[in-house]
Amino acid sequence: MAADLQADTTPALTSEQLAKIEREFDPETAFRPTGKNLGFLIAGILVAMSVYHFYASGFGLIRELVHRGIHLSFVLGLVFLLFGLRKSGNMVAPKAWYRFEGVPLIDVALAILAVAAAMYLPLLPPEALAQRVGNPSPSDIFMGSCLLILTLEATRRSIGPTLPIIGLLFIGFAYFGPWMPGALKHGGSSWLGIINHLYMTNQGIYGIAIGVMAKYVFLFILFGVLATRIGLGQLFIDIALVIAGRYSGGPAKVAIFSSAFMGTISGSSIANTVTTGALTIPAMKKVGYPAHFAAAVEATSSTGGQITPPILGAAAFIMVEYLEIPLRDVLAAALFPALLHYFGIFIMVHLEAKKLGLRGLRAEELPKLGVVLRDHWLSLIPLIILVYFILSGRTPDFAAVYGIIACVVVGFLNPNHRLTIPDLWVSLAAGAKNTLAVGAAAATVGVVVGVVTLTGVGFRLGYVVVQTATDIGTFFSTLPVLGYFTVGQWTLFTSLVLIAFSCIIMGAGIPTTATYIILVAVAAPALAQLQVEPLVAHFFVFYYGVLADITPPVALAAYAAAGIAGSNPFKTGNTAFRLGIAKALVPFVFVYSPALLLVADGFTWWLFSVTLLGAMLGIASLGVAFSGYLFASLKKWERWWVALVSFLFIAPGLATMAAGLILMVPIVVLQLRRAKAEQSMLDT
Repeated sequence: MAADLQADTTPALTSEQLAKIEREFDPETAFRPTGKNLGFLIAGILVAMSVYHFYASGFGLIRELVHRGIHLSFVLGLVFLLFGLRKSGNMVAPKAWYRFEGVPLIDVALAILAVAAAMYLPLLPPEALAQRVGNPSPSDIFMGSCLLILTLEATRRSIGPTLPIIGLLFIGFAYFGPWMPGALKHGGSSWLGIINHLYMTNQGIYGIAIGVMAKYVFLFILFGVLATRIGLGQLFIDIALVIAGRYSGGPAKVAIFSSAFMGTISGSSIANTVTTGALTIPAMKKVGYPAHFAAAVEATSSTGGQITPPILGAAAFIMVEYLEIPLRDVLAAALFPALLHYFGIFIMVHLEAKKLGLRGLRAEELPKLGVVLRDHWLSLIPLIILVYFILSGRTPDFAAVYGIIACVVVGFLNPNHRLTIPDLWVSLAAGAKNTLAVGAAAATVGVVVGVVTLTGVGFRLGYVVVQTATDIGTFFSTLPVLGYFTVGQWTLFTSLVLIAFSCIIMGAGIPTTATYIILVAVAAPALAQLQVEPLVAHFFVFYYGVLADITPPVALAAYAAAGIAGSNPFKTGNTAFRLGIAKALVPFVFVYSPALLLVADGFTWWLFSVTLLGAMLGIASLGVAFSGYLFASLKKWERWWVALVSFLFIAPGLATMAAGLILMVPIVVLQLRRAKAEQSMLDT
């Protein structure tokens, strides 16, 4: 019982300690310190970057290639100034003759070369560029080679080696095509051909990925920083406390609601974990949750920010470009899968609280709703404006520009979170800083996507996946019980499983947006061959890419939460994956019943209602099975029974749902009897 548990006496972490944890587990924020003068210069460049993007998206008429080139030059130049050659080099700024205020002179030279290489092509006259595509000059090859190498190095410095290694493997695949095995064999390409495709066309480094970053993502990240600065983040946390804090295990439920709210303005799992976890993790430990469970709840909830409208970790804007559909349709499709994710966490948290007998927060520990709204209601205005413009059909950049304007106006007027000119300067610099790693990653993703379009490897890999799944499906269909399903049904299911595992592995240690773009290029063709609708295929690979943030052994969000909780990182990661099991099941649900995505083909309210109800029952049943508790503790065989029955609920259809309900009746009866017997023992 909670009364028997010792209260947590762990001191609250300071802002410096939280920042250290974020830098340790999120390489995107591991900036190196610089001298005062250079630091001010870099801050000025960061502010100029924010001002430029705000002007270009809101009021300027800048040629697409030029805009992408300017964005890339800002990103690469600043990465070489702010990220060291090694991660350890970002912690101190030693003085030496070869350093300029903490930055090695070689990095200054690389920053200048990166800016020159990024701007060389966009500054060519359009007619001259058109004549040189397919027949690049020696200077084109030199600048393209420099940009390719510097892009890979900038990505390695800012997010780690995984994505650059993938980029190098794809470049090697393009070059050594004639020596590739089986279906992967192709004619190959020379270095000139590779540079021509990746640098001289809009199919590579200057492709969709960097274009979306420059046009949409930068503005939404800046909006999130400003919205948090004017008090929107605090409002979300306070409202979550009011809604859920008083109930059993209240702090854990607060973590779910606050992370869900924060997910609407934050596209980073780790940033969300550190921001809300600083409050919720100590509170969860205080009421009796084990440290690893408290950290896992926060990590899993925060990862939901990647799938929560309107930002979706920037993936929403990529979908808009790829699928050529309005942003509001993407957000509508994302809504209920995101709610199911949080529903799954809520069920497990509630059952864990009941099993441990944990209390909620006392009235004196909770804020008053009237006071919260009185003090913070102004900070809601920018978000309302942003959502209104999106729902009215305006472009995402238009909505973000006016959301940013609203943030600044509200900040200057709001007496509780007053935004001063120095605050605005810091916020503009912070917003730009937060885009550097994802910008470098987008450029490297452009390399991967460029190789895919150059070699057609996406369709080749799709063929391999489908052929493998077909062989497995043929074998299963010959077995006595499994033969009830056709080869085609087994092929689809096996393909989904293979792609899901590939997405999780690929997403280990790579930013979600980068993972999603790569997977769309190499995995979506396999789903297309299986007649899966494009919107459904995109969401499927996106969800499993996000799942990597809480999947050991590289569960970065879980490890960051473990740093705050002082718990075992691997145990935290395993628990986080268990709590996030809904996220692993929901993609299968909307593949078999796309009505869950609202705007997919074949949508009807009847299909949607049946699918949603079945998914909720299935996720709740899995929560019971994993928690080992319903009204009382479950025996081992009961947990297995409930787990198997849950799949009947998840499989779309009234017949399977009815069968699941019938099979659950014995467990419910046994649980009620056991709970009554336990209560009688306590009463006596």
